Amino acid sequence: MLLLVVAAFALFTVLNPAVFLGPINLQNIALASPEVGVLALAMMLAMLTGGIDLSLVSIANLTAITMSTLYTAIAAGDPARAEQLFPVILLVGVAVGVLGGFLNGVLVAWVGITPILATLGTMQIYNGIAVAWTGGKTLYGAPAGLTAFGQSTVGGIPTLFVVFILVALAIGLLVNRTPLGLKVTLQGANPMAARFSGINSSRVLMSTYLTTGLLGGIAGVLFLARNPTASADYGASYVLLVVVIAVLAGTNPNGGFATVLGVVLATLTLQIVQSGFTAVRLSAFEYAMAQGVILVAVMVFDQVKWRRRRRPAPPVGAVSATTTA
Repeated sequence: MLLLVVAAFALFTVLNPAVFLGPINLQNIALASPEVGVLALAMMLAMLTGGIDLSLVSIANLTAITMSTLYTAIAAGDPARAEQLFPVILLVGVAVGVLGGFLNGVLVAWVGITPILATLGTMQIYNGIAVAWTGGKTLYGAPAGLTAFGQSTVGGIPTLFVVFILVALAIGLLVNRTPLGLKVTLQGANPMAARFSGINSSRVLMSTYLTTGLLGGIAGVLFLARNPTASADYGASYVLLVVVIAVLAGTNPNGGFATVLGVVLATLTLQIVQSGFTAVRLSAFEYAMAQGVILVAVMVFDQVKWRRRRRPAPPVGAVSATTTA
């Protein structure tokens, strides 16, 4: 995966170094990666259980809309008070994300609906709420502290990118160093065996979708921090993008295997490709086509590799007879 990042960077550096290596372009890559990367981490978790979460972008937008609405409503009467309540507004926004994840968990873990159908339905519900809430318009306004945070840097690196790395580290610890992470992996690898080994599948799935909802809420905060506006249709193409990132990172769509480092590197790869397409003046439609090609290519490669692993080795006697002849 690291080689793919280097290869993509080198390719577009050769094609148009003046634009691609410009400080503004490199900064844009670092600013665009966090919100997509956090959503991709959430998608990775859902896929690790053998499921999927199509509602993540809608959850993020609903979080951003909630925060923007609260802030502007309070600021209309007392701007200073609105700034003071920034931590409360932030917590309320993240709570909306967790609530969205809880509903997904109820449908998947308790009711038993297939994840793709459950989250497709909730995606439409959350998006419908957002459209009705905003009237289909873009909302303007966010706490000054959040906007300043989104524009700040740490050692020349955008603070939002640092947040992305910290979230990735936290998810990495969750998956690889906690009992819940082990249970999530076992649930995805073999649900029947997990059940017979004493794992409460409903509890594991509920915890997973609560976590993906939390990550969706964090992504919504990053939306608003990067750009102090909120709308129901922001990041409409992100659903496919985060699926491509998760699969490109090596996540098994059937569950049981995923790597956080792979998701981070895949996020950077796709952002580099998008930025490179812009640098060489290719359209967003061509980039969307490239996403589809990458997704299909990775899936074909995984299937070929899986079938080769399953191909039985020839019997020892047959090998000996062939050698003798």
